[in-house]
This record gives sequence, structure tokens and C-alpha cells, in this order.
Amino acid sequence: MDVKPELLKVPELHALLLGTIGPRPIAWASTVSEDGVVNLAPYSFFNVFGTHPPTLILSPALPRDGQRKHTLINAEATGEIVINIVNFELVEQMSLSSTAYSEEVNEFIKSGLTEKASVQVKPPRVAEAIAAYECKVKEIVPLGSAAGAGNLIICEIVQGYISDEIFDDSGNIDPFKADLVGRMGGDWYCRAQGDSLFTLPKPGTLHGMGFDQLPKFIRKSKWLTGNELARLANQNELPDADEIAKFCERDEIQGSLKDFSDKSARLEEKIHKLAKEYLKKNKTKEAWLTLLQLTNIRKP
Repeated sequence: MDVKPELLKVPELHALLLGTIGPRPIAWASTVSEDGVVNLAPYSFFNVFGTHPPTLILSPALPRDGQRKHTLINAEATGEIVINIVNFELVEQMSLSSTAYSEEVNEFIKSGLTEKASVQVKPPRVAEAIAAYECKVKEIVPLGSAAGAGNLIICEIVQGYISDEIFDDSGNIDPFKADLVGRMGGDWYCRAQGDSLFTLPKPGTLHGMGFDQLPKFIRKSKWLTGNELARLANQNELPDADEIAKFCERDEIQGSLKDFSDKSARLEEKIHKLAKEYLKKNKTKEAWLTLLQLTNIRKP
């Protein structure tokens, strides 16, 4: 479908955007009013936007009744906010805190959470959260005055807390231990756990060869996906002839070549599917060496 924002009702556009742009991290924002009333509320219009200075931005959108969120009012009045990070263990309590309670209600109490005093700002942090960031509000940018308009609260982190329990033995944050969650459209969330987590090699300092440099029989493969071709195209050079010849001696390659003629379509399919299996195991070089057997076979 073509999406023309001006032709859609705001709720319709909202559903389309949130259903296709995600998962979105959740800013569980704690603030304090000028009268000292604590507020806690989650926002999925949120992310980190820089590390020097460390900058977080969240955006409380204007609701249908046009009334500004307590988070926005408090951040504007005091210039302070704490961003708590939500993981799977706390997702139900986070959802409960999103209830539109009246201004005098403390969502920490309603959600069964513990207030932990901050060091550099007045709002408390969620003691149970795996991470929390005390922030000073640098700027608030209103994006409109109608329902659905965002208000960018640009924050600078002045103090952070990260649970020791989510680090691995090497001192890095373990995504399985962090068990983060993300917001999707409607009532849907996602959990960064199990098969949802995967690694992807980053491009190196040397430029990948790109799709345009892939041999045509690889680029036009009927069996390799765009993702798999991109993995191959991310390499900056091909294996040399000696590597190819030595690799050809492997049992799995000899098994693929056996009983097939040089121009057999079945041979090409088998070679491509074997390369596909190597790519699934993140063995990109082996995938290249497998595919390049076809180049040798096709030589007159």
C-alpha cells in the first residue's frame, strides 16, 4: 500500500508506523514534579543518539485530549530525568506503570517497585532495573500542537548504573543476561533472547567487494538469499587458486562432485546449497571456496 500521511487519520498512521518501525527500546522515565511528586512512565519513542556527550532522547507524544504528559511537564519544570532500562523480568510492571494515573499518584507504589535515590538528580531510579541513567535535560523540542505530536526531550547522561549480573566473564554486557525487551505495534512486544539473538560480522577496514563484483553465477543464484549474497560480497578478496584446489579435496566437496557431469544443473544446485549451509554456520570463506569449485569445473 502507498502511505500518504495527509490522507490517513492519526490512529491509522500511528498503527502503521509502530507496526513497521521496531522493535523500539523503552525509556522508563522517572521524574519529580515541582511539588515533589514522583512519576514513572514508559515511552517507546526513545533511543541513544551519541556518546560524547552521552545523549538520550525520548518523546512523550501529545494524547488525544491534548493534555501534556506528566513526564514532559516535570522534565520541563525541573530539567532532570532518570531513564531506567526495561528487561523481560520487569515488563509487566513497566506496562502497569503506563496507566494514566492522576498527577498525585506515585507509579512506583502502584507498580510494586523500589525507589533508589539518585546522586546527581532528584528523581529516583528503579532499583530493580538492570540499568538506569541520571540525566540533565538539555533541550525540549516540540514537534507540533495537535494530538500525536512528539516532544523531543534531549538528555545528557551525568551518572549511570548497570547491574553486575548482566556482565560476562570478559567484562562485556551479555545480551542473554540483559534479556532486553522492545516495543512493537499494538499489544506486541519482543524479547531479545534465544533464537532472536544472532551475531553479524561488521565490514572490515578494507571495503567489501560488493554485489557488482560477485561472479554472475553467484549473483544470479536461485538458492542464495540477498542476505547470504551480502555476506559473500562483504569479503574484500577471493581465495587464491591453491586454497581452492586444496579445499576441493574435502570429502563433502568430493561427495558433491561425484556422479554429476560438468554442466549438470543438479551439480550447481548441490554446490550452492552446500555453500548455503556454510553461511548458516558463519563460515564465509568455506562458502566461497565451495562456490568457486564451479569455476574450476567450468574451465575448458
